[in-house]
Amino acid sequence: MEETQPPPQPKLPLCDSLMIWLQTFNTASPCQDVKQLTSGVAMAQVLHQIDAAWFNESWLSRIKEDVGDNWRIKASNLKKVLQGIMSYYHEFLGQQISEALVPDLNQITECSDPVELGRLLQLILGCAINCEKKQEHIQNIMTLEESVQHVVMTAIQELMSKEILSFPLNDAVGELEQQLKKALEELQEALAEKEELRQRCEELDMQVTTLQDEKNSLVSENEMMNEKLDQLDGSFDDPNTVVAKKYFHAQLQLEQLQEENFRLEAAKDDYRVHCEELEKQLIEFQHRNDELTSLAEETRALKDEIDVLRATSDKANKLESTVEIYRQKLQDLNDLRKQVKTLQETNMMYMHNTVSLEEELKKANAARTQLETYKRQVQDLHVKLSSESKRADTLAFEMKRLEEKHEALLKEKERLIEQRDTLKETNEELRCSQVQQDHLNQTGASAAKSYENLAAEIMPVEYREVFIRLQHENKMLRLQQEGSENERIEELQEQLEQKHRKMNELETEQRLSKERIRELQQQIEDLQKSLQEQGSKSEGESSSKLKQKLEAHMEKLTEVHEELQKKQELIEDLQPDINQNVQKINELETALQKKDEDMKAMEERYKMYLEKARNVSDLSFRVQDSVACVLARPISPDFSAILVSVSNHFSLNCITLPVRFLWYFPISSHTLSLTHQCQIK
Repeated sequence: MEETQPPPQPKLPLCDSLMIWLQTFNTASPCQDVKQLTSGVAMAQVLHQIDAAWFNESWLSRIKEDVGDNWRIKASNLKKVLQGIMSYYHEFLGQQISEALVPDLNQITECSDPVELGRLLQLILGCAINCEKKQEHIQNIMTLEESVQHVVMTAIQELMSKEILSFPLNDAVGELEQQLKKALEELQEALAEKEELRQRCEELDMQVTTLQDEKNSLVSENEMMNEKLDQLDGSFDDPNTVVAKKYFHAQLQLEQLQEENFRLEAAKDDYRVHCEELEKQLIEFQHRNDELTSLAEETRALKDEIDVLRATSDKANKLESTVEIYRQKLQDLNDLRKQVKTLQETNMMYMHNTVSLEEELKKANAARTQLETYKRQVQDLHVKLSSESKRADTLAFEMKRLEEKHEALLKEKERLIEQRDTLKETNEELRCSQVQQDHLNQTGASAAKSYENLAAEIMPVEYREVFIRLQHENKMLRLQQEGSENERIEELQEQLEQKHRKMNELETEQRLSKERIRELQQQIEDLQKSLQEQGSKSEGESSSKLKQKLEAHMEKLTEVHEELQKKQELIEDLQPDINQNVQKINELETALQKKDEDMKAMEERYKMYLEKARNVSDLSFRVQDSVACVLARPISPDFSAILVSVSNHFSLNCITLPVRFLWYFPISSHTLSLTHQCQIK
C-alpha cells in the first residue's frame, strides 16, 4: 500500500511575508501590495503602534497622507520613515545598522523594487522585536502560517547577525547572545520537527482513511459472504469444500487487518502524544527565549552601568595622577622657597651695588642724551646736505640740457631764416619771369602757338608723365630721409641725456660717499684716541662698548668702500657707451652739415640755371622772326652737354627741373633721350 505525501508549500519571498506580518497591525491605510506601501503612510502608522512614545503623534503628523502618484512626496515620506528608524536604532536601542541593511529609497519610489522594500520592512521588524512590547509582536508572529514564520525568523536572524553594537561587549553579554542564538536554533529545529510530525500525522490520517475504506469494503464483502454462508450452511461444515477454504482464508485476512489497524491506531496515539510533547517543548522554548531576551536587556543595562563605571574609574585615575603632580609641585615649591631666601640675600647685595651704579648711570645718561642729540643733528644735516647737493647737480644738468636745446633751437632758427630768404628770392624771380611770360604771350600769340606746338612735338606725353612722376618721388624720398635722420638723432640725444643724468647722479653719490668715508675715518680716529685714554684708567664695560662702536664703524666703512667701488665700476661701464653715443652724434652732425652744404650748393646752381634759362628765353623772344631758321639748325653739342649735366645734377640731388623751362628752347631727340636716361638712373 503506497503512502501519498502532500506537496511541499512554496516558500514566499521576504517582501510578501513581511507584508503579511504587517497586515496584523490593522492600520488605517491599506497595505495589501507593494504600491500601497511605497507611500510610507502604512509603515509610519505601524511604527506608531510599535512604540507610540518614540514615534509620537507629532512625528506621525509630518507624514503626508495625500500622496497620489507624486514620487517626490513618496520619497520624502520614506526618507522620514528611514530617518526615524535609524534614530530609534542608534539612540533608543544603542545599535548601529550596517550598510548592507540600508535600503535604496529611489528604487522603491521610482521602480517599486520589492527587494529594497523588503529591507525597509525588515528594519521595521527589528524595531518590533526590540521594543518594550516585543512579547506581543512575537506572539502575533507565532500565529502566522508556518512558511511565513520561517521567512520572518530568517529575517530576524539576518538582522541580528548584521547588526553592529555601538558599545564594546563583555564576556557575559557574549555568552547570553550565544545562548540566544542556540535557543533560536533549537526553536528552528523544533519547528522543523513539528513540520515533520505534522506531515507524518497527515500521512497517517491518509493511511487510516485508506484502511477504513478497505475495512468498509471488507465489511461489505463479509456481509455478502455471511449471506452466502447462510445459503450454504451445510457446505461450511465440510472443511474440504472450496467455499470453506475461502472463508477460513478471508477470516485470517480479517484478523490480520484488524491487528494492523490496532497497531496503526496505537502508533497514531503515540504520534499525537509526541506532538503534544513537542508543542510543550516549543512553549518552554518560547518562555526560555523570553527569559533570554529579558536577560539580554539586563545585560544591556549592566553594560551601560559598566561604561559609566569605566568613565568614573578613568576620572579617578586622572585625579590620582593630578594629585601626584601636585605633590611633586609642593616638593619643588619647598625647594624654590629655599632658593628664594638665598636669592633675596644676594639681591640685597646687588641692590647696594645697583644704587651706586645708578648714580653713575644718571651722569652717563645725561652725557649720552646730549651726544645723541648732537649725532641726530649731524645726521639731519648730512641728509639735508646730500639732498641739496643732489638737487644742485640735477639742476645743473637740467641747465646744461636746456642750454644745449637753446643752442640747437637758435641754429634751427638761423637755418629757417636762411631758407626763408632763399624762398623769398626765388619767389621774386618767379614773379618776374611770370610777368615777362604774360607780356610775351600778349605780344606774340602766333609765335607762341607755333612754339608750343613744336615743344609738344619735341617732348612726348610719356616723357612728361615720367618727368612729373620722378619729381614727386624725389620729393617723397627727400622728406623720408630727413624724417628718419631726425628721429635717429632725437633718439640718440635722449639716450645721451639719460647717460649724462645717470653719470651725474653717480658722481654726486660718489662725492657724498667720499665725504661719509672721511667722517667715519675721523670718528674712528676719535674713538681710538678715547680708547687709548681710557685704556690706562679702566678696562671695563665702557671699553667693550667703545670697541663695539669701533667695529660697527669699521663695518660701515667697509660697506661704503664696497658701494664706492661698485659705483666706480658702473661709471666705467657707462663711459664707453657714452663715448660711442657721442661719436654717433658727431658723425650724424657732420653728415647733416655736409647735406646742408650740398643743399646750399644745389640751390646756388639752381639759381644759376634759372638765370641761364631766363637769358635763353630772352634770346628766344628776340629772334622770333627767325624761328624757322633756328629750328632747322642743330643744337650745339656744348649746350646739349650742359643740359645733360644739369639734369643729372638735379636727378642725383633729388631736385627736378620744371618742364616749362625745357619748353623755352628747342631740344633735339638725342639730348632728350639723354636727359630721360639720366632721370631714370
